[in-house]
Amino acid sequence: MSNDSGPTRPTSEQILAFIHSIEGGGLTERMGITITEADMDHLVGTMPVEGNTQPYGFLHGGASAVLAETLGSIGAAVHAGPNRFPVGIELSCSHHLSATKGIVTGVARPVRIGSTLSTWEVVITDEADRRLCTARLTCLVRDRI
Repeated sequence: MSNDSGPTRPTSEQILAFIHSIEGGGLTERMGITITEADMDHLVGTMPVEGNTQPYGFLHGGASAVLAETLGSIGAAVHAGPNRFPVGIELSCSHHLSATKGIVTGVARPVRIGSTLSTWEVVITDEADRRLCTARLTCLVRDRI
């Protein structure tokens, strides 16, 4: 959602409208991920623990990875604009703690936004604001054909 007309930045409402226009359900919907806040500097999303656990009842590490990649990819798409799209090329997640109930929140912030690569850090916390996971996502930004 790049703004080439000058220094005016899109509003949060415009960014959320753009995000909803590119969301297509799929895994994001099945995981219960909801984007709650967005601007050019960060993106916030939530996901329920229930339904996203491993057999022992803890939040699945893969579920945290899905939340991280979703937020980072959407953030990269916001910066890429409507004529370009991001493709995740690397994701790393460090799991610090786990959760067994409630909602987890991911906050994605750009580390570097370039013309062809976009790197994001995503911090996932529980309802007590304990850090559960730190992730880093790098996306290749491509032109639409």
